[in-house]
Amino acid sequence: MAGEKKLHTRVLDARDINKAQEQIAQAGRILAGGGLVAFPTETVYGLGANALNGPAVENIFIAKGRPSDNPLIVHVDRAEKIRELAQNIPPEAWCLAEHFWPGPLTLVLPKQEIVPREVSGGLKTVAVRIPDHPVALAFLKAAGVPVAAPSANLSGRPSPTTAGHVLDDLAGRIDAVVDGGPCGVGVESTVLSIENGQPVVLRPGGITPEQISRVLGKVCAVAAWQEQSGDAPPSPGLKYTHYAPQAPMYLLLGNPEAVAEKMQAMRDDFQARGQKVGLLLSRELSNRVTADVVEVLGERDRRAELAANLYGALRRLDETECDVILAEGYTDEGMGFALMNRMAKAAGPRVLCLE
Repeated sequence: MAGEKKLHTRVLDARDINKAQEQIAQAGRILAGGGLVAFPTETVYGLGANALNGPAVENIFIAKGRPSDNPLIVHVDRAEKIRELAQNIPPEAWCLAEHFWPGPLTLVLPKQEIVPREVSGGLKTVAVRIPDHPVALAFLKAAGVPVAAPSANLSGRPSPTTAGHVLDDLAGRIDAVVDGGPCGVGVESTVLSIENGQPVVLRPGGITPEQISRVLGKVCAVAAWQEQSGDAPPSPGLKYTHYAPQAPMYLLLGNPEAVAEKMQAMRDDFQARGQKVGLLLSRELSNRVTADVVEVLGERDRRAELAANLYGALRRLDETECDVILAEGYTDEGMGFALMNRMAKAAGPRVLCLE
């Protein structure tokens, strides 16, 4: 089983999909045979197992070091296949699927009995989506089974947006990685439930609440699940620390002037104590503040670009072995909602509101 012994992790090059039919077919065979295969999607790389094979899915948790009460997303290549996994599918779900699939939207639906407990985390629901990536779709077709797949990283680490990131975390723990190049969206999918016709975002992601509201013609609410409630998390990415770099990260929220001033003061304080400081900020603020290591995410008002670059920047900061990271916060409009969700989770309790 994955994680119990050192595996030889094969890297299957599918960056040119027109020349990768055999590599993708091989990946499909590995997965259908009970193996673990990491594969690219438009959001992040996923770590896949046959969603109908409980022991194979359990190996995902072993490889990642992930608690087994955390539900997984099941990936399919055609919308009709969700009928095999879900029941009592509301008309709103079909409407959203028509508009956003393939794409970074996951729907939480009442599950069929065929879905193993290992996939649902013990819940009566299953999370499903169709990824918008040609390699992912070809891989799903080759596998011939629904594929359960969380992000292909060690639990708690920044999610992987390249095959190299996957290997950094999981080489020797999984059977294969399909290299489809870097991911485009760079943060995980939006997870949405629909109860009594009411759409509720359980996890923000690549599709915004505003986009969902426009399609359905009704307000899209945002869930406020609390870990201390004792209830099971209704969505992946809620219950445990996620997306965190190895160094403690401070997230500074406020107007750019206030953030720049506070960041400079904190940098000076940490450096005076002999600590190596990394900065995670916009191009605009990088002209105002510097430190031992600087990672620029992009322009402040281009939040999709900021989000796409986040996980790679966090991993590069880890490689510098900095002692502390000071990060600039942004507004939560549009893709900023998902971006700030991930940055807040990476910072944990170290969020400073400056106004």
